[in-house]
Amino acid sequence: MLIRISLILVIVAALAAGIVNGVWVKDKITTLSGQRDDEKSQKVTALGQLASTRKELATTKATLAQTQQDLADTKVERDRANDKAATEAKRANDLSDKLAKTTQERDDAQNSLAAYKATDLTPEQIIGLNKSLKNAQTEIEAINGEKLVMIRTITRLTNELNKYTGSESVVKLRADLRGKIVVVDPKWDFVVLNIGEDQGVLENGELLVSREGKLLAKVIVRSVQKDRAIANLVPGWKFSDVMEGDDVCPAHPAS
Repeated sequence: MLIRISLILVIVAALAAGIVNGVWVKDKITTLSGQRDDEKSQKVTALGQLASTRKELATTKATLAQTQQDLADTKVERDRANDKAATEAKRANDLSDKLAKTTQERDDAQNSLAAYKATDLTPEQIIGLNKSLKNAQTEIEAINGEKLVMIRTITRLTNELNKYTGSESVVKLRADLRGKIVVVDPKWDFVVLNIGEDQGVLENGELLVSREGKLLAKVIVRSVQKDRAIANLVPGWKFSDVMEGDDVCPAHPAS
């Protein structure tokens, strides 16, 4: 009897445990099903949001590309506007310069006209005076040229006379005479100068040779041509080698 009761209790306990487990499993399945449905719903929502985000990103990219193109176009237009403004500014400056020049020419013309009116001379008289003035200037230039030739001749003859009479042995040259050495012969100690009779060089005239203000030597003229002269280095007066391009000036300038 005790064994039967024990078996019955075991069977009842097993049935109770089975019922409890069934209820727990059912609740677990229900819970998992709910979680699955929630996750599915969240996934669908996330996929929808992702699609929406991708669409918005594509739209943003397109907008950005358009904005960049618009910016590039704007920059090109700005550069064109700047170039045009610079061109217009230069044109304005040129016009201002032309206006100033034209205004000055107008003022000069007005002053010349006023001066002409003040003379009370006719145009023919003005032309005659201009012609006479030009002729006088030509004559003056010719006289000055002849005077210069006469002065050179007188100086040369005076120096020659002094040499023969022994009254003066120094040949004086024009005080403003300036020239350069164009040829140097170190073997025979002579140089060629780029000045001659036309510039007032005289035979036996002495010239100082310098470079950048430093005295190098003294030369004495031995031969004179129209625009050239040959001179020898004076012994004892060679302080340094002379070169082509060195300057020469009178050692005894005429007062």
